[in-house]
Amino acid sequence: MSRPRAQSRATGLLLQPNLPICQGDLPLDRYEAAFRPYAEEYLALPDRTPETVLPWLDRYVTPAIDHFGDSLLLLAHYYMGGEIVKLVERYGGAVADSYVLALQALRQPEKKVIVESAVHFMAETVAILAADDQAVWITNPRAGCTMEMMAKDWMVDPIATQLHDRYGDDMATVAYMNTSGRLKALAGRTGGAVCTSSNAHHIVGSIREQASRIFFVPDEHLGRNTAHRLGIDQDRIVVLPQPTTLPPDFDISDCPGGLSSLDGAEMIIWGGYCGVHTVFTTAQVAWWHEHGWEVHVHPECPLDVVLAADGAGSTGYLWKLVEEAPEGARLAIGTEGHFVQNARTFAATRGVEVRHLTETPGTTTAGCGCATMSRNDPPHLAGMLDLLRRGEAPDSNRVLAGDQVSEDTGTRQRLSEEHRASLVYDARLALDRMITITEASRQ
Repeated sequence: MSRPRAQSRATGLLLQPNLPICQGDLPLDRYEAAFRPYAEEYLALPDRTPETVLPWLDRYVTPAIDHFGDSLLLLAHYYMGGEIVKLVERYGGAVADSYVLALQALRQPEKKVIVESAVHFMAETVAILAADDQAVWITNPRAGCTMEMMAKDWMVDPIATQLHDRYGDDMATVAYMNTSGRLKALAGRTGGAVCTSSNAHHIVGSIREQASRIFFVPDEHLGRNTAHRLGIDQDRIVVLPQPTTLPPDFDISDCPGGLSSLDGAEMIIWGGYCGVHTVFTTAQVAWWHEHGWEVHVHPECPLDVVLAADGAGSTGYLWKLVEEAPEGARLAIGTEGHFVQNARTFAATRGVEVRHLTETPGTTTAGCGCATMSRNDPPHLAGMLDLLRRGEAPDSNRVLAGDQVSEDTGTRQRLSEEHRASLVYDARLALDRMITITEASRQ
């Protein structure tokens, strides 16, 4: 397989004087013991402006960068609060969507110490693709994903087993990036692949050439939107019950429409969703259109919202949209709140207006940020780098393929070396298929 070409690009965000940090402070008891001294110092700072925060961060981050040199790689996702995105770039790191982040270790074998400020499944994906001499760390292992939590392997595997017993090689699993390595391995060993919001239509379209049925996990809305884009009739889709209502002994014959509906389905979709993206409505889209604004949304939004909008795409698509918008453009964006706040700040420097889709009269739900992503804050970044430099980094922050971490307690289940090697083999099959299909689509 040729090396993928996907690269991160500078966001264009600037650290502005007197600009308060947008993330709220975590309470002190949310920090593990090793990070508590850094949190105590941070919470004692008189304000959250760059003039105050940067000199404090420099005390810890700069020595770590000097110590590790070119072997250090800092990563962050677009959904991180503005200060983390800006700080990671300030210290030479990369900010990108989940597809580009996943490829960073693979693309840069010289990077041996990789520190990610994002959610756990993103760091785990980097670890799956990393070489044996590359170590992946997450600034806060309790930074999870609510969608991923709705599709744990122990929830999905019993139903996947029933489906594959019935359909055999005629069914392949496509696992959205927002899943654990354990589900990515399921995709790999069933002839499927991983997908992201930017390439789901390419992945599902390609896998359908080998299997007539797709088991799509875990997002109902990305699944429906992908099916619509590929021209799959909505009557040929079966969506499983929401995971919150799914009994542990669920039998696939109890699916909506029963076995006859499953037998006629081209896509069977897990019933998960992202709470951030299901607050958007067609009424909000209509309001912005009536006032002369373009509307663009993320494909984790419901299908009717996506169809009503002017465009839909990944965070990479949305950020590029803002970057390339002509002066005077007005864009209402339906996605995670921190992203829109960052986009608004950047757009203002270019004479472009950006607003969050929920900013309409009568809307009671404000544009929320990804609360679990925001658990990666400046004290965690400073502490992680300083502890790594001193050789005292907690093992709980090291990310290995197959790790399962409780977002509530931070407790971790780690696979044996033998089981981890098997998982990596299967999960890499799924990721390699994704990369091959995606890169071929760009030819």
